[in-house]
Amino acid sequence: MTSEPPAATRRRREQLGVFLRTRRARLTPGDVGMAVAGRRRTPGLRREEVAVLAGVGVSWYTWLEQGRDINASAEVLDAIAGALRLDEPERAHLYLLAGLNPPRARVTRDAAVTPELRHLLDAWAPRPAVLRDRHWDLLAVNDAARTVFGYGDTDHNCLITFFTSARYRDAHVHWEAVAPLVVAAFRADAAHAPGDPEFDRLVGDLSAVSAEFAGLWARHDVGHPAQTVKAVRHPEAGDLFFDMTPLAVTDHPGWHLELYNPRPGTGTADRLERLPHARLAAPA
Repeated sequence: MTSEPPAATRRRREQLGVFLRTRRARLTPGDVGMAVAGRRRTPGLRREEVAVLAGVGVSWYTWLEQGRDINASAEVLDAIAGALRLDEPERAHLYLLAGLNPPRARVTRDAAVTPELRHLLDAWAPRPAVLRDRHWDLLAVNDAARTVFGYGDTDHNCLITFFTSARYRDAHVHWEAVAPLVVAAFRADAAHAPGDPEFDRLVGDLSAVSAEFAGLWARHDVGHPAQTVKAVRHPEAGDLFFDMTPLAVTDHPGWHLELYNPRPGTGTADRLERLPHARLAAPA
């Protein structure tokens, strides 16, 4: 983490001590598989019990709760988090209070798209909306995205569709100009998970079938997804222009919701309303 004023450091350490005390106070020895010996005057685990469970010294753990000027490694913080049965947000909070950057949240593969997210995608119609994961796999698309962008049942990954679908490529007015930016953004996402074999598999498979992707990937350009303009040519509606905004789904690390809004002054909104999916989305 970046340097901070001494007063902020003291305050952070005080909050760390309070946080640790409240976390151990909510647990009993039985919760962590320890036998109860004698009468206990206060509820919760004792400091020495947490120290034993975490494999650290009692004095060191006491100093940590007292906000002393000591350093804790990531390994020790993980051990304390395990001893106190911290969940993912609490573990990240522990790291921050201890002055370390929290590790990236663990990604749960094959997590189901919630009804609330599906409702949000459907409610965005007649405007396109797409939900993707950190590998750029398509998790859900609304009818507008199918109609406007041409996504079909065989399209499972944004990057693969971008480089291998002739239909998708023909529909994108500025495909050649956008392609380097797409690859640079994907490389930035992949860099956050260097040990994830799925990124390597995607790059290898796509490089084998797309020389254009292989050439762009070899340039090692890095970018990041941001609000962009997407221009597509629809066979019925003509040229459509959208402002795309990616939003992180906070309770599913690595998931992003891409919302497409008609760009003002382009006539896109009017042309969009005349497409079949817009009539289906209209209230009865």
